[in-house]
Amino acid sequence: MSKINNLVHNDMVDLIIKRFNDPDEVRVFEKGRFELLMLPGMTIGKATYKPGWIWSKDVSPLSETEFCNVEHLGMVLEGSATVAFNNEEIKTLVAGDVFYVPPKPHDSWVVGQQDYVSIHFLGADSYATK
Repeated sequence: MSKINNLVHNDMVDLIIKRFNDPDEVRVFEKGRFELLMLPGMTIGKATYKPGWIWSKDVSPLSETEFCNVEHLGMVLEGSATVAFNNEEIKTLVAGDVFYVPPKPHDSWVVGQQDYVSIHFLGADSYATK
């Protein structure tokens, strides 16, 4: 039974409080994980990647695409990672950055020796899936 069943009463939504220490779904892949919280009309994701994580190596087999095509809107909580589009300057995201990545093919990798952690408000439902 879904954790959000029985929340809508008379077209009103009850207060919902969720935490990432009890996610609705977890997508695990080499050197990382993506946790999901499902809310009415929205899915929020939390990405945690270890040093050495590279999207095109670690997540590509799950999505069956060479590069990520998901649109992202999020915020970096810890660490840093790149966003790399073909023939464009590589951008680095660091803790505190709010980011928007358009839905065109891009790669990403962790920079440095610290875990990278970010929250995703857009694109979480289709990330790391076929």
